[in-house]
Amino acid sequence: MLVDQDAYKWYALFVMTGEEDNVKERILYRLKDKDLNVIVPKRLLRERRQGVWENKLRTLFPGYVLLNGYVGIEDYYSLKGIPGLITILKDRNGPLAMSENELGIISRLIKDDATAGISAVLIEGSRVVVVDGPLLGLDGYIQSIDKRKGRVKVRLSLYGEVKLVELSVSMVQSA
Repeated sequence: MLVDQDAYKWYALFVMTGEEDNVKERILYRLKDKDLNVIVPKRLLRERRQGVWENKLRTLFPGYVLLNGYVGIEDYYSLKGIPGLITILKDRNGPLAMSENELGIISRLIKDDATAGISAVLIEGSRVVVVDGPLLGLDGYIQSIDKRKGRVKVRLSLYGEVKLVELSVSMVQSA
């Protein structure tokens, strides 16, 4: 999903929380002539309402929209005028691209449909082992686990800033 194509780079746009999908649509409309891939990473969370478990789709990084493409100075100023968009990180040369390390971890989580699904975990004493799902191979990023809610807190980095993200897991029994 997050594959760098030629000179195309990935950028994180800071937006108003709750406006991620609206900003995505506005970007696609305003820059419709550009070859851009705009995503709002989502996560599937198990939530309990009135005693019934349901799967709900929630934003993975509230307040962020990810954009892949070539963003020049003209595009930068076109983006700045979009309602709901707060800022785009930049340096002296223009918009600041995301690092390969950050992209690698995010792409492992969200795959092709931009949604982080539910992982299966095995708890061995105080150790959590991921046996299936998007967290497979990312055991070291797990900060804590809430068995009752079926969630883990995962430590992710976005532009060097550490974010704790809750993801759903299902517990499996050892054989």
